[in-house]
Amino acid sequence: MRKKETDGYLSVNAVAGSYVVLLGMDVTPEGRAGLLGFAIKRTDHTEKQEYWLSGFKTFEETDPGLKPNVAVSTIDHPVQAFLWGDYTAKPNHDYTYTVVAVKGTPEKLVQDRQVEVAVSTENEDNGTHSIWFNRGVAGSQAYERKFHNQLPDKVPDNKAWQWLSRGLEEAMLAFIGKANGKRFGLRAAVYEFQYAPALDAFKKASDTQADVKIVYDARHSASKSDPYQKNLEAIRGAGIEDLCIPRQANSSYIAHNKFIVLLEDGKPVEVWTGSTNFTDGGIFGHSNVGHLVRDPDVAAAYLAYWQELSGDPEARQLRPWNQTESPVPQGDPPGNSTGFIFSPRPSLEALEWYAKLFQESDRPVFFTAAFGVNDLFEKVLEEDKGCLRYVLLDKDDKGLEVIKRDTDNRIAYGAVLDNGYLGRWAKEKLTGLNTYVSYIHTKYMLIDPLGADPVVISGSANFSNASTTNNDENMLVVRGDTHVADIYLGEFMRLFNQFYFRDFADRKQSGTSFGGKYLDPTDGWSTDFFKDGAPKQKERIYFAG
Repeated sequence: MRKKETDGYLSVNAVAGSYVVLLGMDVTPEGRAGLLGFAIKRTDHTEKQEYWLSGFKTFEETDPGLKPNVAVSTIDHPVQAFLWGDYTAKPNHDYTYTVVAVKGTPEKLVQDRQVEVAVSTENEDNGTHSIWFNRGVAGSQAYERKFHNQLPDKVPDNKAWQWLSRGLEEAMLAFIGKANGKRFGLRAAVYEFQYAPALDAFKKASDTQADVKIVYDARHSASKSDPYQKNLEAIRGAGIEDLCIPRQANSSYIAHNKFIVLLEDGKPVEVWTGSTNFTDGGIFGHSNVGHLVRDPDVAAAYLAYWQELSGDPEARQLRPWNQTESPVPQGDPPGNSTGFIFSPRPSLEALEWYAKLFQESDRPVFFTAAFGVNDLFEKVLEEDKGCLRYVLLDKDDKGLEVIKRDTDNRIAYGAVLDNGYLGRWAKEKLTGLNTYVSYIHTKYMLIDPLGADPVVISGSANFSNASTTNNDENMLVVRGDTHVADIYLGEFMRLFNQFYFRDFADRKQSGTSFGGKYLDPTDGWSTDFFKDGAPKQKERIYFAG
């Protein structure tokens, strides 16, 4: 949901996803003079609560000297940014945000003009598209504050697991549980398949006489990340060998899908897909998404793809089938549509198409890259388009020095706070659930997500050559659905800001967008947000609507 309110002096543009509400603020030149930041109050009409939101930065002049990881109210220490994310929102809630322009001095703050904006967060499980992101930030101030960096299995009552899942596990198991009785069926294609409750859910569905079949990666390779042996052990442990079909052809490639098709009375009705592997690390560790599509035509396409996979074909046989059955669109995706692209394919045409959509956009583009930036995308990022491009990586890619020189390319890497540079923040630790990808495992691209006609591309493929021509993969292409775009954008910015800040803090670089330890006691903090052509100016304008 999107809503903008203004009094002609101060404006607030709210973009509500399911668990995130983004607030893009803007002021006139008169409003900017003497502006020390914004205080933000949230009224939760659903739970009948009202309070000022909190942050961590303080004015040095009025620093209360609190212990690390203790937040301070924005009414006393305002937000010095024109984009603020409320990451504590809940789905299907009604909120009113009151944004107050704060002036005066740190010792004597003055509440200037204020604007209220009322929004409703999205219902996770509703409509054609239902979307669940896990928390994806085990290394965070919130985890340290709640669980004191304990491992999840050391926290009583499964509270840490529930917090990390943030509904993803529950939604996954609920989807499998829809197959209850002989009228129903499930057809799954999986890569890492080791999470016992999920395997047990498939068995339970089968025990109700639902028709269950699962294609799983059973390819042997020299890679330590080869899931075959762990998959086999988990399948045997769950007693579902008779439900499972090994995918063994082309041992140097991987069967990287993570989708499930639900059938009712023999007909495909829904499909669960996304980036989430059926493992502890996939569900509770690094960032992942589960994306449910209630569209019989889309489900039918996935079922046909599954039927091809179930025959364990060689890649050379599957490539032409995928090209014919999921052709790359000519030009833009069809308006108001949900498309799909399956791999492996005979060429890089699909990857080139993604890059072309990226290159031709004169509006901001946001994308994740767990394993680095593909050469095609890197060439696009090397072009000076004059618009913002946001890139979220699992770890620093040392080969991106050219694109880093363009300040319109906003790049963030997975990181935790592990030093004392910012004394108000506590040291963070990861849970250790993931070995090869610690932070960002999602694979999605958002093209002008705040526009009236956004494009969201999301699935299992890593925007790489191998994921296009060799591996079993699937991608959704959703155009014109602002509900989908709002949820994805909120989650992207939640993680982007989380990691952008941590990368800065760990490198101890002053003079970046986060300045120093303390808030600026003057209106000088806002200068870059109004400097012609500056990235901060462009971000302010875009998110302010």
